[in-house]
Amino acid sequence: MAEIIVVTSGKGGVGKTTSSASLAVGLAQAGKKVAVIDFDVGLRNLDLIMGCERRVVYDFINVVQGEASLKQALIKDKRYDNLYVLAASQTRDKDALTLEGVEKVLDGLGAEGFEYVVCDSPAGIEKGAHLAMYFADHAVVVVNPEVSSVRDSDRILGLLASKTRRAERGEGAITQHLLLTRYNPTRVEAGEMLSVKDVEEILGIKVVGVIPESENVLAASNAGVPVILDENSFAGQAYTDVVSRLLGQERPLRFIEVQKKGFLKRVFGG
Repeated sequence: MAEIIVVTSGKGGVGKTTSSASLAVGLAQAGKKVAVIDFDVGLRNLDLIMGCERRVVYDFINVVQGEASLKQALIKDKRYDNLYVLAASQTRDKDALTLEGVEKVLDGLGAEGFEYVVCDSPAGIEKGAHLAMYFADHAVVVVNPEVSSVRDSDRILGLLASKTRRAERGEGAITQHLLLTRYNPTRVEAGEMLSVKDVEEILGIKVVGVIPESENVLAASNAGVPVILDENSFAGQAYTDVVSRLLGQERPLRFIEVQKKGFLKRVFGG
């Protein structure tokens, strides 16, 4: 059976799709067979960030409704033979997704030998978000270090604890991880952003990673390249750390302190 990871949030625009793409790539880099699914029916952005938008012929809804097979709809990544993308539909209504249909797709991926399935959830608590989290084994809750994002995420954590198949069967809660994105230590120090400790205390779960605020994220997304592949960027390095932690490895948190200027920079500026 595949391990199912849902990437979710209460608030839109916090970096879920960017995170889904980078986590999927990182797991593939670790040698795992991975599928990443876009649950945001009607919008569809995952294929853009993965750089495969021109290769979408069949989508998630086509498979759910029996109009195409899973093998027809899965798009193999050009960089990794063990990574596949299942795009969302841009033309269908969100009601086209059903619990039975999602289960059929996830079971089919397990039967094809996929070790991990990353579910890129829509924001909030609507139907697509519920279906994305329902079958999950792990949840990565993406949060910006601001009060409104943290507050909305608190509601998502409540749903993860009560509205999933594991909860209904009494099999225990989904493993929950916080992923802090767009973190700026200088603004945290100035009191303009919540700190890692603040967010952990408010939500009551540990941070699995901190992604620093970076122009590289937007540049990578526009180029159709998940930012984890930019090994020179702090954001790419931070996502690599997150994948390592999800796989059970110890990694210290980086990029959470203000960078102190070296002696030469203090003397000569820059």
